[in-house]
Amino acid sequence: MNPQRLALYSAIVHAGSISKAAASLGMGKSVLSRQLAKLEDELGTRLIQRSTRRLTLTEVGELVFAEALHIDRAMDNIEQLTAQHQSEVKGRLRVTCARPLGQRYLVPLLVEFTATYPKVEVALSVDDRMVDLIAEHIDVAIRVAHLEDSTLVARKLCENARVLVAAPDYVARRGTPKEPTDLLAHDCLLYSSAARVFDEWSFTKDGVNTLVRISGKIQINDGMALVAGAVAGGGVMVIDRLLVAQELAEGSLVQLLPEYQLRAGQPVYAVYPARPWLAFKTATFVAFLQERLFV
Repeated sequence: MNPQRLALYSAIVHAGSISKAAASLGMGKSVLSRQLAKLEDELGTRLIQRSTRRLTLTEVGELVFAEALHIDRAMDNIEQLTAQHQSEVKGRLRVTCARPLGQRYLVPLLVEFTATYPKVEVALSVDDRMVDLIAEHIDVAIRVAHLEDSTLVARKLCENARVLVAAPDYVARRGTPKEPTDLLAHDCLLYSSAARVFDEWSFTKDGVNTLVRISGKIQINDGMALVAGAVAGGGVMVIDRLLVAQELAEGSLVQLLPEYQLRAGQPVYAVYPARPWLAFKTATFVAFLQERLFV
């Protein structure tokens, strides 16, 4: 059997008519009809019932088309593998990331990535919802979560430590807490969601755990807004170190109770759909994140 004729047959079925398939392939209609007839002669059976109104597959034609799809997918995979072996990073890369992490870390690195690989275009969706990567044609998602088993591939970028921080002027006014229970006398900035307020902070030292139920006048459902509140001297907060690394380095925030370990945050992953091949642009981007973003 001629595999090229099988691919042409698949194109006819996808197009819905011989004339439409011929136009999309840049072939003459009569040439394509002859190729179909030769395939039917090879197989010894009719695959398509011709009529002036529509194209109808025979029972055998349906079965042959189902097998022809495997050839279509194989051809697509071969094209992708060929492009990958050209070792050129190019094309449109669709990325999604939670809002705080995207604003703080990812956007500046996307600028660096596109400068390094000028043939890449990046479309970033900053979105706190759990995006369906396949349905929305996303190449890579950066997720802060304990991931459930799925058909997606996940590459851990880092663990996610949390820190207790406040602005230096707040500490000067209200004093430095010496132990977790001292926080009961402090203003605390609380992260909230539609479901709950996160008002229990856990501290561990020398194997002993202390759980403190704190309170505060300000509750915010956005991580970067919490950072702004702390920098403004609004109070003490527990937050992912990733989101305040810049403020800690600059001194606009200071770490409190550094001898205590806080309950770990959710780890950070690069997630992408499982496929027989991974586009070179995607593989390069994930490697770039592993090297540059979370060390």
